[in-house]
Amino acid sequence: MIDLRTVQDIIAVWFMPLVPSSLRGGAGSQEDGHTYLFLWTGFMVVGMTVADLARPLETKRARLYDAALVMGGSAVIGLCAQVAIGGPVPVTGQTFAVLMTGALLGSHRAILCVFAYLMEGLLGLPVFAQGGAGVSVLLGPRGGYLVGFLAVAWIVGSLAERGWDRRPATTVLAMLLGSVGLYACGRTWLFCLTRVLAQSVSDRGILAIGLYPFLVGDVLKIALAAVLLPTGWTWIQYFRLDRTPDVW
Repeated sequence: MIDLRTVQDIIAVWFMPLVPSSLRGGAGSQEDGHTYLFLWTGFMVVGMTVADLARPLETKRARLYDAALVMGGSAVIGLCAQVAIGGPVPVTGQTFAVLMTGALLGSHRAILCVFAYLMEGLLGLPVFAQGGAGVSVLLGPRGGYLVGFLAVAWIVGSLAERGWDRRPATTVLAMLLGSVGLYACGRTWLFCLTRVLAQSVSDRGILAIGLYPFLVGDVLKIALAAVLLPTGWTWIQYFRLDRTPDVW
């Protein structure tokens, strides 16, 4: 039976010649007589997010680790949601929180973070923007954007797992794609409210309440992410934190 290390050996033989020489230094490390091989691209280790670097190998600890990240991530999203300006769809800090959660934790954990956050709000905890809670918030103008955070978490998280958060250009693109997913969900729901259900949301148009107010903030958030994430991976590589095969 072919084990994981055999597969890693095969991958390394085929792909390591394509990797720039400056990145080959950490391709393999020797410990207890075994060679641990990591597949490198021009970005960094494929399939790993920042959270994966510290994930325990032991199953029970790994589950506790994941659960702690999910609960912590949902709490951060809820706190950032309280940084809110305007309405009926306020400009908040939670969009940046969801983008970073996706990039740092990966798609699966990030989706669970957003799901936990939504459930907390539905159960009555004042975690939505401006202390909102309950089903009425999801059925109101913000609902599409709140649900759209699930799409953001999946898009950005999936791209981060493919190494898109290692370089500024691909980080910007990942964040843009995540934002497109958010606006697609948010504007679709606003259209349904105003045109299909004929609800009066605002005297202004859909774009005036669901797109234009967010553009400047989005540029700043994406620019900040494009600095923080690649810089973080640079430091991780510098201190060789990505090259340890065993984690507590």
